[in-house]
Amino acid sequence: MGSDDSGGSQGLGRGTTGDPHAGAVLTEQHLRAHWWPAVASLTRLTGDLATAEDAVQEATMAALSQWPVQGVPANPRAWLIRVARHKALDRHRRDSRRRDKESEAVRAWHHSTEPDAGPLPEHDELGLIFMCCHPALDLPTQVALTLRALCGLTTAEVAALFLVPEATMAKRLTRARRKIRESGIRLHVPRPDMLVERLSGVLRVIYLVFTEGHKASSGSTLTRGHLCDLAVDLARGLRRLLPTQPEVAGLLALLLLIDARRATRTDAAGNLILLEDQDRSRWNQPMINEGEQLLEQALRGGQPGAYQLHAAIAACHATAAHPDDTDWQQIALLYGELLRQEPSPVVEANRAIAVAMSDGAAAGLVILDALRANSQLDGWPQLHIARADLLRRLDRSADAVHAYRTALALPMSTAEQAFITSRINQLSTVAEP
Repeated sequence: MGSDDSGGSQGLGRGTTGDPHAGAVLTEQHLRAHWWPAVASLTRLTGDLATAEDAVQEATMAALSQWPVQGVPANPRAWLIRVARHKALDRHRRDSRRRDKESEAVRAWHHSTEPDAGPLPEHDELGLIFMCCHPALDLPTQVALTLRALCGLTTAEVAALFLVPEATMAKRLTRARRKIRESGIRLHVPRPDMLVERLSGVLRVIYLVFTEGHKASSGSTLTRGHLCDLAVDLARGLRRLLPTQPEVAGLLALLLLIDARRATRTDAAGNLILLEDQDRSRWNQPMINEGEQLLEQALRGGQPGAYQLHAAIAACHATAAHPDDTDWQQIALLYGELLRQEPSPVVEANRAIAVAMSDGAAAGLVILDALRANSQLDGWPQLHIARADLLRRLDRSADAVHAYRTALALPMSTAEQAFITSRINQLSTVAEP
């Protein structure tokens, strides 16, 4: 949380103001839920992301010391925002070099209409994402900074989404903050006529928030449901805000079609269930229907973008009544088109799986083996898992075990680790004489 990932939430009690005996622990997830709106509110107020992060960090530290004694306020979010505003104001007073500017800022802040309590207005969270996706920054930097500063993802989680080491991502974020500070960039919610020029970054942010929620890069569970819900809510708000943009409809369709399977992706014990083994009767059919309708509306424009193509692939899975009914050839073709619009090794790896399912495991393995030359994918466990599965299908058990063990050495959720370990155990008796 904040500019320092070492922050934690140990010892926070859940209760009401004045209750020093609140017993339950306030989880990190709970604190993150308030971190984002607090940083967003302070950034909107000051126009300075670094000041906002520092102020909320100070407010969080105050909460860590006060709440276990005094009890958690009835509205923790409003408390953090209010205290952070005071911290930012104090910092501004200390750092101000010119008395007249200080007085002007103090008057403005004291008379600000910034809300102290309750939910932010409709589309406000989206406005804050648009704010952080500033055109003075390149697209990857916009997205990474927004995920880190406003969406509550840790540097390690953002790094995993970008397939780079955590140290590399930390340096990128530091450079981005330095550029904002040295260039005097002020972060403000853009005017309505400026939204479309920032749309690419906003779409990517929402997509990656969902990606981390759908398949957590680490942790005890396969999914992080609150991130999936957040992404879907943001996509719905974006659709209401920009109803004529086909890629917005495509993104919402994609998230709905994938999230419809959430309840069937693990069993009662949290163990991973592969797509082919999921109980399709338990998929959320209303979400699938809505996703299909949105995709159809988007495709009417005749210019399918990347999110529409992703959604079309998800629809191939969501509408197959049985795994054997999946049109893998169509999926491979869609990935081929997506690769032309969004050339990336990740898209090529996914195309390889579709090719393997339509043309045989050996054909897919050729593509995956070629991707191993890309050093960016060394730390991506999904590549090694995919290779292992194809090697297993080709009865190359020893090679499959090696690939699974390579994946197992990389960060992933506990559910994935347990699944891979079980696969290794199943194959080891065959692979090892």
